[in-house]
Amino acid sequence: MPERTVTVASKVGLHARPAALVAKTAAAQSVEVTIAKDGGTPVAASSVLNLMTLGVAHGDTVVIAAEGDGAEAAVDAVADVVAQDLDG
Repeated sequence: MPERTVTVASKVGLHARPAALVAKTAAAQSVEVTIAKDGGTPVAASSVLNLMTLGVAHGDTVVIAAEGDGAEAAVDAVADVVAQDLDG
């Protein structure tokens, strides 16, 4: 199962606008993508509510994972969004 550890770049963490952009990217993938606060329980990355309940702040690390055909590309796509400053 491909997975990637990423540091959250947005100043507000995964809240509001950044969470919506991450969820939109995850929902567009051909496989289900999960995200977990480092050491926490994974949740579906395609759900804004799930992302906001993780309590991820700026500088926290998250683990993004997926399984199945296209999982590597899906993980990379979501990880790239999380690693950007999405506050603007």
